[in-house]
Amino acid sequence: MRFSKENKSLIKFITALFLLWRAGLFLIAFIGTKLLPLREGFLGESIWANFDGVHYLVIARRGYQIFQQAFFPFYPYLIRYLARFLKNYLLSGLLISHLAFLISLYLLYRLVRLDFNDRIAKKSLIYLLLFPTSFYFGSVYAESLFLALVLGSFYAARKKHWGIAGLLGAFASATRFVGIFLFPALLIEWWKQHGRMKKKDLNSILPLFLITFGLLVYMWYLKKTVGDPLYFIHVQPLFGAQRTGGKIILLYQVFWRYLKMLVTVEKLTPTYFVVVLEALTGVTFLVLTLFAYLRRWFSYVTFMAFAYIAPTLTGTLSSVPRYALVLFPGFILLAIWAEKYRWLKILYPIIAGILLIISTILFTRGYWVA
Repeated sequence: MRFSKENKSLIKFITALFLLWRAGLFLIAFIGTKLLPLREGFLGESIWANFDGVHYLVIARRGYQIFQQAFFPFYPYLIRYLARFLKNYLLSGLLISHLAFLISLYLLYRLVRLDFNDRIAKKSLIYLLLFPTSFYFGSVYAESLFLALVLGSFYAARKKHWGIAGLLGAFASATRFVGIFLFPALLIEWWKQHGRMKKKDLNSILPLFLITFGLLVYMWYLKKTVGDPLYFIHVQPLFGAQRTGGKIILLYQVFWRYLKMLVTVEKLTPTYFVVVLEALTGVTFLVLTLFAYLRRWFSYVTFMAFAYIAPTLTGTLSSVPRYALVLFPGFILLAIWAEKYRWLKILYPIIAGILLIISTILFTRGYWVA
């Protein structure tokens, strides 16, 4: 009975928080219509389905078209399945994103509560919602679904439900490439819980190999259809953002490039804002990853570090402000620090909130953000 009351209270809190966030985004988007002209080049069927959202809806409707193999299949094909019943692809995509985000908030709270108190858990949710690109969770993008799968996989592993952890991880690696990094992360979590490998424990580790299946099946599909199992990497340069698809660029080189852009790019333009946001996010999450390691969150930091580094190897921090949304240990750390440092408790909501307002206006008016 006690658990039921606590759960009901938590669901009310999450629902209220979610509705406040969603209403705030609608208000910001409305204000944006008074401040910026609409840029129609990359608009989709809705202001919440711009840029990548256009590709996801095309894949859902007609399957993969030329060069769209950069987008992993689970999210668009889930849209396709739901649209059979709703008869509307846009509505299906938005519904999946919103429901998945509600589930993500619940799972993040439960995951944090395994180690910390209620205040830190709730603050982690608030800091995630305030992050400058959180509007992607309410758009036709894969971020909500991917975060729900990652958190579900970690939570299942922490509760020793290895079969569920492996299955959710498989869907995660079929949603975004960095889902494959759940595999080493959860192997470390398994080792942490078991101490050393014993014959009787082998059955519990085997389900974790399911995590690789999502990626491997997609690579098999690409080999069969376009003749290149790594086509999702090789096609990246065709989407702009100055990505490389054939060589590795190290992180210090990426930061040097951004230092030069901060000096040379024309100031007070949407492009300059995006450069600043990318650089700020890149530095912030590098620091957060290092501190997560110092706290010995080895399974969390394994996923976080690989998921952070992988996109930067293409030579840019483009989209990192969006990719950072799933680096959940960073938001837990921010919540912990905010309990200790009053200045951070005040400063983060102000800075993040201002950046969220600007980013949301730009995105909903057809400007690239992440």
